[in-house]
Amino acid sequence: MPTPAAAGFRMPAEWSRHSRCWMAWPVRAETFPNGLPAARAAYAEVAKAIARFEPVTMICPESEVAEVSLACGKGVDVLPMVTSDSWIRDNGPSFVVNEAGDLAGVHWRFNAWGGNYPDHGPDTVVAATLLERLGLPRFEAPLIMEGGAFHVDGEGTLLTTEQCLLHPNRNPHLTKGEIEAHLRDHLGVSRFIWLGQGYEDDETDGHVDEIACFVRPGVVLTLTTDDTTDPNYRIFQDNLERLRLARDAAGRELEIVTLRTPARREQNGVRLTLSYTNFYLANGGVVMPSFEDPADDEALRTFRRLFPDRQVVPVPALDIVRGGGGIHCITQQQPA
Repeated sequence: MPTPAAAGFRMPAEWSRHSRCWMAWPVRAETFPNGLPAARAAYAEVAKAIARFEPVTMICPESEVAEVSLACGKGVDVLPMVTSDSWIRDNGPSFVVNEAGDLAGVHWRFNAWGGNYPDHGPDTVVAATLLERLGLPRFEAPLIMEGGAFHVDGEGTLLTTEQCLLHPNRNPHLTKGEIEAHLRDHLGVSRFIWLGQGYEDDETDGHVDEIACFVRPGVVLTLTTDDTTDPNYRIFQDNLERLRLARDAAGRELEIVTLRTPARREQNGVRLTLSYTNFYLANGGVVMPSFEDPADDEALRTFRRLFPDRQVVPVPALDIVRGGGGIHCITQQQPA
């Protein structure tokens, strides 16, 4: 079977029009220290916010269908499916399109972020099961990968981190060049912007969606901090310098927009990844995380400036972050 790129497919940018957003209901109690009820309430609020702009389908176990329907309301569809966790950005398919408007999905190999959770078996087939339900072609990538590990601009540029993609717990047998070749083949990209490290204590080993993302061609939103004693200060300064030196697939210098991180918070001695770059772009909307922090106001103003044609909807995200991710991590856009 040819690769997606050889078959004429590429991954569009997240600001391209969507036909649907996919989510997965929280089912693993040990993932959420504040309990499943709090996590489920937070997921439901995200689903309802996105449903104001585009269709949403929540995957959940058969036994949870009634609860999910009640929690999310009439605007959210429910699809029974077995999962072991609720981060569909990472274990779901990455959708790709061709010039004729045909849709397909890339099925990455999933090992629970480097083997963090040994009982992740059901999540290794979520992408395949979903694509089969949708009747869409499936391209199986020979690469352990998660959707939160990269961003694309839809014009040939991919943004990622060395910490994650080159981590020995993912693809130790592959060189950087070989990983780039697989990404070219499966996402239709031609230029790579490699940042260094990700957010301090990020259990995903440096997913880029926790620190930086494209907001339109040639424009990157990235996190920063003014606190020189914060371990993230060095990380963010290095990534800023890499972005300043980078060029995208069109040869452009990048316009860099920065946002300060919220105040540091910890859970059992581990830093929470409070990140404003972990948001969801919907059709005509932006679902933005809020953290009950003064920096939320600055983030809201920045999002309104970056997306003047979209309605920005802040949604409380602390109970999602306590589980190890954010709004971007729990969503997956299906292109129109």
